[in-house]
Amino acid sequence: MFRIVLFVILSIFVARAFWRLVDGVIEGLSGRSPRSSIQSGVQMVRDPVCGTYVVPNRAVAITDGRRQVFFCSAICRDKYQAKAG
Repeated sequence: MFRIVLFVILSIFVARAFWRLVDGVIEGLSGRSPRSSIQSGVQMVRDPVCGTYVVPNRAVAITDGRRQVFFCSAICRDKYQAKAG
């Protein structure tokens, strides 16, 4: 019984690996974009409080004078405002 269960689990892993390989080859040949969540070509900005790099359209932002300042979280934004104010 144990050997059968082990064989089934191993077969599932091998089938999944094979399918990922075939899907990658098809994706490469067809020229369609990868299903990655990473955006390429997006300029990131640095949070002035903690130094984390963030994507501007997903960051918390405030306008400080004439420029926009981007933060990774509301906590960093609040620290920045407390220090500046």
